[in-house]
Amino acid sequence: MKLRTGLSVLMASAVILFTACNKENTPPTQAVYEMGDQMARPAINTVFVGSSEKDVFNTTIPSAMGAAFAAKFKARLLALNAGYTTNALGQNADQFTGLLATDVLNVSKTAPTTFFDGTNILTGRALADDVIDVELLLLFGGPTGGSNPGLTSDHVSENDKAFLASFPYLATPH
Repeated sequence: MKLRTGLSVLMASAVILFTACNKENTPPTQAVYEMGDQMARPAINTVFVGSSEKDVFNTTIPSAMGAAFAAKFKARLLALNAGYTTNALGQNADQFTGLLATDVLNVSKTAPTTFFDGTNILTGRALADDVIDVELLLLFGGPTGGSNPGLTSDHVSENDKAFLASFPYLATPH
């Protein structure tokens, strides 16, 4: 009797498994990927893109971003800093917002990897780069970087834990 009950359960399980594995339920063989976010320059998307346009910005290809968003970025820049003339890179509002609107992380093969070190500009991004301070300096610091000193730093000078000297380089979790 036990053998018969066991065989019945086994057969019922096999039938259920066989019918559940039909062709309609098989996953597709080709993966489909969708771009969900762009944040090459932290805080730029957050500050310059209105909440109703986040999805549009995040799915716009970089080559089309400038045309689609530069004017909006300029309006936002001048709303944040009505006295903006040029920044520490010598860029006027049109040049600066054109750069910002194309949210890509530039990389140089010949210069040190840095977001901005006073000499090299947007040649990559090192883990220890103080990206927010650089962005605040470029937004509010004026031509010399010395204007509006209360607005050119978030006063967070380093990561809360030291980065590692070898791969994976990120600080260990708390």
